[in-house]
Amino acid sequence: MSSQPKMHKPRSQTEMGTKQMAHSGHIKITVMRYRPAQDDKPWPETFDIAWTYDMSILDALGVIKDDLRPELAYRWSCRMEVCGSCGMVINGVPKLACSTFVRDYVPQNGGTGEIVIGAMDNFPIEKDLIVDTQPFIEKLESVSPYIISKNPRALSDKEYLQTPKQLAKYKKYTMCINCMLCYQACPQVGLNADFLGPAASALAHRYNLDSRDDGAKIRFKMLNEEDGIWPCTFVGYCSEVCPKHVDPAGAIQQAKAQGVGYWAMDLFSKDSQ
Repeated sequence: MSSQPKMHKPRSQTEMGTKQMAHSGHIKITVMRYRPAQDDKPWPETFDIAWTYDMSILDALGVIKDDLRPELAYRWSCRMEVCGSCGMVINGVPKLACSTFVRDYVPQNGGTGEIVIGAMDNFPIEKDLIVDTQPFIEKLESVSPYIISKNPRALSDKEYLQTPKQLAKYKKYTMCINCMLCYQACPQVGLNADFLGPAASALAHRYNLDSRDDGAKIRFKMLNEEDGIWPCTFVGYCSEVCPKHVDPAGAIQQAKAQGVGYWAMDLFSKDSQ
């Protein structure tokens, strides 16, 4: 007999995929429904649907809409964590439905076997899982989210050049996809709808760190207002739920450190008048 150990042939990707796809069953999904012409407040409706290993929450909502409740309203677009449209609350946590999977909630993976999906209720709910984004858009616009230059260049002067080091200072703050999950996670937004909030503050910080920009003084007039960056208590949950690791909580704290100087300059200029 041979003394050599028996070699095991590794499983192919196809075999592994087949095994994963075999994981399936039924799961209860409760969707918080809201129809503005009929309902005073959101109410739960539960569905029992079949799931497979590769089914996302967005896919599950598609099954409910296609087969059970065609009037169900929710937003989606890219299905690949780029557009930020499908933000909602899943079992109490703000998440993107396209990149959250049903398999993570089934009993064999440590879940309860139930999923509750609701709208991001730190915003006005328009219908079912759709919220009014206009207050969020207005906050983004309020921080002058564009390059402000004291000496604008003519088109013939070609592009502004930056070093990799200059780009690295603000690059991660450009990754925001405006999914608004950070606003749902923020306790201050829940208490005060006028709070500027995480994404808009991070967006302002992005331009203030840009070597091509001269608009920090203009932005800090907004950031230093009563509902600007200062109500933030640095809970940090906004950064936790961010699917793109933008770290808006860190951006706000850095902006606070910079904002003190602009606040003092404004104070002294008022006193000297």
